[in-house]
Amino acid sequence: MLDTTDSSIAEFQADIGKAIAAIETIILGKSNQIELAVCCLIARGHCLIEDLPGVGKTTLSQTIAQVFDLDFNRIQFTSDLLPADILGVSIFDPEQQVFKFHPGPVFAHFILADEINRATPKTQSALLEAMEEKQITVEGATHRLDEPFFVIGTQNPLDQSGTFPLPESQLDRFMMKISLGYPDQAAERALLKGGNPREMMYRMDSVVSIGRFIEIQSAVDHVHCSEPLLNYVQQLIQATRNPGLFVYGLSPRAGLAVIQASRSWALMKGRSHAEPGDVQSVFGAIADHRLTPSEQHSRPTMDLVNDLIEQTPIP
Repeated sequence: MLDTTDSSIAEFQADIGKAIAAIETIILGKSNQIELAVCCLIARGHCLIEDLPGVGKTTLSQTIAQVFDLDFNRIQFTSDLLPADILGVSIFDPEQQVFKFHPGPVFAHFILADEINRATPKTQSALLEAMEEKQITVEGATHRLDEPFFVIGTQNPLDQSGTFPLPESQLDRFMMKISLGYPDQAAERALLKGGNPREMMYRMDSVVSIGRFIEIQSAVDHVHCSEPLLNYVQQLIQATRNPGLFVYGLSPRAGLAVIQASRSWALMKGRSHAEPGDVQSVFGAIADHRLTPSEQHSRPTMDLVNDLIEQTPIP
């Protein structure tokens, strides 16, 4: 049975802290985004990063995989990419007179779906079953994926040419969405002086073994959520379903994501129980990509979400 005493919680926190510190030596000035991405990873969620090209989306993904000793595959999404290029294909073996399945790049611990919104909706949907059920079905045969399994999808802003918007069903598979943005002046100056961060990343050793990483993921499941905290999450979810605020409110899957991510955030902060502050820390990243403001609201989604957080009483 997994040890979740105060001392073991402190050890988990220390290991996560070491991993985050290592990532911060490569991705400069983005502490909150790094913490959210790691929180999502150890909560067994998938993360979407939307931003301009060249701000470090791919480097962040590769660094996380390197630090946690995870098998990494990058899939470059393009308009001519086919589902079989992701999942794999059955090829006839003339010697044995049978079809043999040849796994695609989706069979890895950590998948980078790079520029996912440059592929057609048909190809985007190839990841739906994998992200939700940790398996794929090809020609009627089901194949289990490796554990742990984590997808980071990167996408360019939709106003850029050659992009296809992700359908709501695909967006809902991503636990969180984050944006890196431009670095501040101090971080950019350090980046310019330090040279190519990717070269530093290639020389980096793993910080947390894959076995230890799986233990951390399991520990998240044992973080306690009290009844008042569940009431608080329900109030936030219900507030998003106000038809005058958003077109559609958050789904039950989103509610489960809030709970699991709050547990993960609490573990990262060295606690065996989740608190309202944990919910507030992760709620925006979980809600932003799932909500569309109604026609009478011209403000950004995150502004409306932050208003909800401020207006919802804490138990």
